[in-house]
Amino acid sequence: MNPRWLPLIPVVGLLASCAQDSLSGNVYSRDEARTVQSVHPGRVVALRPVKIEGGSQTGALLGGVAGGLLGREIGGSRPGHTAGAIGGSLAGAAIGSHLEQSLSSRNGLEITVKLDKGDNVSVVQEVNPKQPWPFSVGDRVKVVYSGRSARVTH
Repeated sequence: MNPRWLPLIPVVGLLASCAQDSLSGNVYSRDEARTVQSVHPGRVVALRPVKIEGGSQTGALLGGVAGGLLGREIGGSRPGHTAGAIGGSLAGAAIGSHLEQSLSSRNGLEITVKLDKGDNVSVVQEVNPKQPWPFSVGDRVKVVYSGRSARVTH
């Protein structure tokens, strides 16, 4: 392998790590299919747009590796190479972290529901770009629980 292409490996890994599963109310994971879920009817009492942030450190890690490899090429002596690698790693980690955060953040909706049994619950789920406000205050909805996760549906 040509060593000049080595710094591109972390970039490919960073882009692959940004592919996340959907957090919308309309998408089920393979593990959720064909499982029993609890359904609680209620009424929407509040809606609030939110931002769902990405949640891994892959961007910082891969950016640090790429920055270290590129920074190592700076300087004409061994101490210069070391200083360049350290500086490159720090800068690459910061840039990789910021890039991953901006690529993996999603628009969400916090939906507060007063359940028929009297409890209030709040669920955050990803917004479908084709239907950014699928609920209105006063809508009758179902809160579907599956283990630790929940979703709101009509």
